[in-house]
Amino acid sequence: MSERAIVPAHVTRVELTQLVLPQYTNAIGTIFGGQVAAWIDMCAAISAQRFCRTQVVTVSIDELHFLHPIQRGHIAIFRASVNAAWNRSVEVGVRVEGEDPLTGERTHTASAYTTFVSLVDGRPAPVPNLLAESAEEIRREAEADLRRQSRLRHRSALEAQRG
Repeated sequence: MSERAIVPAHVTRVELTQLVLPQYTNAIGTIFGGQVAAWIDMCAAISAQRFCRTQVVTVSIDELHFLHPIQRGHIAIFRASVNAAWNRSVEVGVRVEGEDPLTGERTHTASAYTTFVSLVDGRPAPVPNLLAESAEEIRREAEADLRRQSRLRHRSALEAQRG
């Protein structure tokens, strides 16, 4: 059995920038939450794939919190990176900011945690080990482990309830 590769967390950083055009907004001129979720998923998938170097599929998007709207004509900026890696899955954190193109002012508008599974030939496959180097990366990895434990407890409780 071969040893798992080690990938530094900084290698997984992705930034996606989108102009919020009218087709992405609702009747009051702010971005649709579903559009934000789709772009979060895309940005996170690129980060996960960059880490795994395999195909990846979304397992979950946890804790998607909308803090502020993004206005039509503004810029939506999505920043993602792998927070933690386990056997066959990874958690990717995504931070969303809105930018006023006239002033350059940025506002934190949403955050989400996504989980992906690595696939080879359509089957779950091992992922590399994550190398968290900075204090921020180490904190994010520890918090990701807590979220994973919570997800696993929740899944177990649901399975027990179903009998």
